[in-house]
Amino acid sequence: MIFIFAAMPEIILLCVMLIPQIVAGVYAKSMGKNFWFWFFISFLIPIISLIVLLFLDKDEKEKRQGYQLADHVKKPEEKELP
Repeated sequence: MIFIFAAMPEIILLCVMLIPQIVAGVYAKSMGKNFWFWFFISFLIPIISLIVLLFLDKDEKEKRQGYQLADHVKKPEEKELP
């Protein structure tokens, strides 16, 4: 029982050190990116990877508008039901 309490500061420190990696992975996953890629990138450059993800998200919002469809093509929500 004493051994568990003796290792407690290391476990708490490990959990605190993993916060930027987990945040980067979850944020990347919410944007449709690979969780594990950004999780491991965040080990190399923890804070910078979060800043890069923020700028990638800003660029993605501009690209999400998509292309204009031709006149004869209907959008999925406009298709007629049989």
